[in-house]
Amino acid sequence: MDGLASAAPVTTKQAIVRTLVELKVDYAFTLPGLGVTWMLDEFHQARDALRVILTRGEQVASIMAQVVGRLTGKPGLYMGQGPFASTTGAFGILEAYFAGSPMLVLTDTSCYDGFGMYGVYQTMTGDYGAADVRAVMKTMTKSTFYATEPHEAVYAIQQAYKQASLPRQGPTAVVLKSPIIRREMPQQSRVQLYPSHGYQEVAMPLPDPQAIEAAADMAAAAQRPVLIVGNGMQNPRGRKLVADLADRFGLAVATSYNAKGLVDETSAISVGMLGTWGMKSANAAVEGADMLIVVGASLGADYIKFRNPGFIKPGVQRIVQIDVDPRNAGWVYPVDLAICADGGDAIEALLGHDLGAHRRGDRLNWIAGLQAAHAVRDTPARAAPNMLHNADVIEALDAFLTPDDMLTLDAGTNRIWATTTLKIRTPGQLVVPGGIGGMGWGAPAAAAVKLVYPEKNVVCLTGDGGFAMTMNVMATCVQEKLPITVVVANNSGLGMVRDNLKDRRIAVDFSPTDFAQIARGMGCRGVSVTTPAQLAAALAQARGSDVPTVIDVAVDPASSHVDVSDY
Repeated sequence: MDGLASAAPVTTKQAIVRTLVELKVDYAFTLPGLGVTWMLDEFHQARDALRVILTRGEQVASIMAQVVGRLTGKPGLYMGQGPFASTTGAFGILEAYFAGSPMLVLTDTSCYDGFGMYGVYQTMTGDYGAADVRAVMKTMTKSTFYATEPHEAVYAIQQAYKQASLPRQGPTAVVLKSPIIRREMPQQSRVQLYPSHGYQEVAMPLPDPQAIEAAADMAAAAQRPVLIVGNGMQNPRGRKLVADLADRFGLAVATSYNAKGLVDETSAISVGMLGTWGMKSANAAVEGADMLIVVGASLGADYIKFRNPGFIKPGVQRIVQIDVDPRNAGWVYPVDLAICADGGDAIEALLGHDLGAHRRGDRLNWIAGLQAAHAVRDTPARAAPNMLHNADVIEALDAFLTPDDMLTLDAGTNRIWATTTLKIRTPGQLVVPGGIGGMGWGAPAAAAVKLVYPEKNVVCLTGDGGFAMTMNVMATCVQEKLPITVVVANNSGLGMVRDNLKDRRIAVDFSPTDFAQIARGMGCRGVSVTTPAQLAAALAQARGSDVPTVIDVAVDPASSHVDVSDY
């Protein structure tokens, strides 16, 4: 590795930081402890190249790293002490694992100076009396590396970074034996370290031409073909290629949750997001299709309506599935043709064939009929006095969002109203938790989006339950000068669970909480609103603010997601 062969002694922690800089890691998200604490002086020396973001908790740090990885396409770095990195920090790692986001976790065995076998507290070596950080990390990463020697730490980071980046992308972890972190790197006569770039360059194979031709022929013969597009295409190149292919041949585009807004959802080719918590137009398109082309989508249970037999119909509908991982093609349903290829490369190849251009007009007419028959909001919203309906919140966001805005979602009833009734007009504008889909993701995600896109106005829609879990991120936003806007749909409870329980109110109601006041205590702007006009004004004022804003919206608890879900 560059710089490690010099005469001056190099410590493991110096080598680790140099390797991360060499890999062009921009941010390190952490709440430091033990081994990470020992490395902070070296990170400080490299602060012009690698910025450490101090958070108030491991959950927030891991979410921010996951989102940076998702948006940039290169692993986001999350660092934490072993027992906490693998527990309270597991949230973001699991989201990265299920959503396919590149992420690098750097942690340690928390064994101080060789006390791993002596039952010392916090120890994660896997010995008697200790917990096992490696075993925990292996359950939620693509691979976990364990470094017990200084040179292994460098090589492990190089390999973990590579594997996190390779298809299917996901989190990897490097566990350091704690005492090596401050140790000098010994001269190695047999184990030599090399520059990182030589491990990272991998050229992916191109799609099989015969398979592409066969897929094109099937599509040309179809009257009602639908593109089901997933997270694998949620990148600038993928979004453009999907729109080009669909527009040229009149293909309907239905997206997974992670890919919602991949194309303009008000366009002539879009039928929106499919699934139980998706748009009825998308579900009707999939049910009525005679051919499905699945690209970069895992066909997870929630967006195939939990395998409703009348939804996707192998043997009745012709199905082509394109995925970068051959294990994913034909994983959930049997298919007529499975193509192992990068989704962008495959669509680029399909653009060189005729997928039924002569049918374009008829296909677009079919899509228009679906759009007309399934309006996203077909009943007026009525809320209790001094409260808003969830539909009011969505209408305010719909009127507010421009191409200069980014929007993150959280979990719960507020998210379902957004996925089913908010049409995203700017491709790539929406960022969602589509892996584990847990509460508390939205606000930390918005902070990470603001880091990646500082020129954008970033808004988060969350519920009071989710925001309460990670609202400490607002202090990080103040500290790091990240003026995001968080809209808290405050219905004083777990709205989705409450809706599902119907008349039974068991463990779903919270005591009233004033999030605007809490926000002000953290140095943010805090605004409480009780009418749609007040919400519109608060959003407009927040756009020009140089400090983070929390808008506490009084939402009627009776505003149910059942009204818009496609059960």
